[in-house]
Amino acid sequence: MTLDTSSTYVPTPQAPIHSGFGPHNNARDVLAGRDLHGTTAVVTGGYSGVGLEVTRALAGAGATVIVPARTEEKARAATLGIPGVELERMELMDPGSIDAFARRFVDSRRPLDMLVNNAGIMAPPLTRDARGYESQFATNHLGHYQLTARLWSALKQSGHARVVSVSSTGIRFGGVDFDDPNFERHAYDKWRAYGQSKSANALFAVGLDRYGQSHGVRAFAVHPGRILTDLARFLKEDEIASGGYINAEQGAATSVWCATSPQLAGKGGVYCMNVDIAPVLEDFSLEGTSQIVTGVLPWAIDPTLANRLWRLSAELTGVAFPE
Repeated sequence: MTLDTSSTYVPTPQAPIHSGFGPHNNARDVLAGRDLHGTTAVVTGGYSGVGLEVTRALAGAGATVIVPARTEEKARAATLGIPGVELERMELMDPGSIDAFARRFVDSRRPLDMLVNNAGIMAPPLTRDARGYESQFATNHLGHYQLTARLWSALKQSGHARVVSVSSTGIRFGGVDFDDPNFERHAYDKWRAYGQSKSANALFAVGLDRYGQSHGVRAFAVHPGRILTDLARFLKEDEIASGGYINAEQGAATSVWCATSPQLAGKGGVYCMNVDIAPVLEDFSLEGTSQIVTGVLPWAIDPTLANRLWRLSAELTGVAFPE
């Protein structure tokens, strides 16, 4: 299946709209005065780091937030006292677990207004899932691809759903290797694998918006900012950059903005950072992967590559979105 490239889909320009917010605003600023009662969100990884702050912000504005967790005890302790939170069991590297969670949600017959695909891992040693797929690609992208497909009927039921795909300026480490995404023929490089998975997150938003626009579903990719959280647990001390960090609540702001803001009505398929649509960096070179990235890179928003990723994801997971 290919994505809609016809004249019925009008791409949103990948250019800032001057939202009035910035990197030092937090999720509460973005939601000031908003009432989300009667809406339902699913936030993967919504019990730690930035994800917990997304959960806290959406629930605080009145949304019901479902948090699927690999470790329910940890999730229960982290979300204790946050009203409107429901915990569920799900493991993103286990296709059966994804299907079981999605089936329970769909069977509840609730519309899904917001899906924040936030969970992820960064730069672990080479690990493979039961299918032999590299863990970062499997967790960060393929698991979320499958989850979104399985929740599709609930997203359509909303009529105005948004899907937020949490990417990263880790896209600077490179795009998707369509010939060897699971490092079966090339030596494993943890940063190359991370960059691939984050580029896939961004491309998934491009493809999903093209697919979903006619169904009332819009998609956005997000760089949350430089935040020191448990995501860095596999890094050595000398691999952690010094300075320039924001806190987790500030990091949640762009995801919450993409999930809820009226400023993005009728828009989608764009990469956002600093609580705005990001500019495109046309002259970026892979030679300087430690440089600060102030926008999105072309290979992470290319619709042709998004189409290739869509087909590859369906092939690797055995899961296709409904025609």
